[in-house]
Amino acid sequence: MCIGVMGTALASPLYPLYQDRWDLNASHITQLYVAYMAAGLTGLLFLGRLSDMKGFMPVLRTGLILVTSGVTLSAFAWDVGSFLFSRIMIGMASSMIVTSASIGLGQFNRGGDVQRAAATTSLMLAFGFGLGPVVGGLIAQWIPNPLFSSYLPSMVLGILAIYALFQIRPIASKQPVPQKNSWRTWMPRLTLPATHLRRPYLIGCLSACCAFAMFSLFASLAPSFMAQMVPWHGPATSGLSIGIILFLSSGFQLLIRRWPAKRSVIVGLLSFTLACIALLINLWASSSLLFIVCVLLTAFGHGLCMYGGMSIVQRVSPPHQRAGLTSTYLITGYLGAILPILGLGWLADHLGLDQGLMIFCSLVATAALTVAVIAYLTPVLHKPTSA
Repeated sequence: MCIGVMGTALASPLYPLYQDRWDLNASHITQLYVAYMAAGLTGLLFLGRLSDMKGFMPVLRTGLILVTSGVTLSAFAWDVGSFLFSRIMIGMASSMIVTSASIGLGQFNRGGDVQRAAATTSLMLAFGFGLGPVVGGLIAQWIPNPLFSSYLPSMVLGILAIYALFQIRPIASKQPVPQKNSWRTWMPRLTLPATHLRRPYLIGCLSACCAFAMFSLFASLAPSFMAQMVPWHGPATSGLSIGIILFLSSGFQLLIRRWPAKRSVIVGLLSFTLACIALLINLWASSSLLFIVCVLLTAFGHGLCMYGGMSIVQRVSPPHQRAGLTSTYLITGYLGAILPILGLGWLADHLGLDQGLMIFCSLVATAALTVAVIAYLTPVLHKPTSA
């Protein structure tokens, strides 16, 4: 999982370099980012239940092959079209990797501790996503031919991971025997838990939506708006800012791993509200310190919302629905990354980046605060769903 998702966010600190090479504007950058997210969303819609049907290991192997191929194509991309195709490959692969690896980690979990399984999954996701932009940004800052050399670590690790997975003997699935295959099996369908579990499940999904939206802001346009907020520039700076959010998110998840899911979600959403307010203020203040506070609040909120959301998914998911419910959870998150960022790119082109950021932060802060209030009014989900 860690190596697989490492290649997905690797391109984020490189976008300004692509922007200069191919003379792109802000909306083009957001479209490239959204193409990757849309491919991931498509994979979740059409392939989200594949791990339930075929077992997680074949899907994980296929996803790693696909993401390594996409990263290799990114390194050799010769124009916008080839780079766009590589991002689509990577997006499709990321959905397969995240879903299948989450199922695998759940199967290996002993003792039925759903909190531990959820913490492990969200921790590995955050660490892997953060590793890509940090490594890519550092290489791009100081090593020649950055649009090729930045991808080398992910390519090499991907090949090693593929080799390692094929050395593992087939693992018997604990899932029930799937139903008979038909064309309807592959049609997009959202999976929902039992009626009495839907409200907490949807709160978890909306928390992930806010987390993806805030992270995508930094992953797509951080190099653009950081130029007026901090005195440091370059791929290393933007890559570190993105990676720091995810590394701190991992650390915060370790610190609060004993917290109830409800508390994690509420505090995380309130952190996003404060982060948006801090970013709005910093449009006028241009303070490095305030920007650091914004990054810390975003990382804290991201860690708590992803941990809390995944905990809820684990609690409401019977074994035969785990892949479907995990996919629906991630679909909601991907929509949070796609729609607001597309809107921000359009606003940045037509109204200016500052005005676009003001509208984006206002909407995200309002949404996060609303979901936090709904979560506060929702009864606690005490017991995991039995198998």
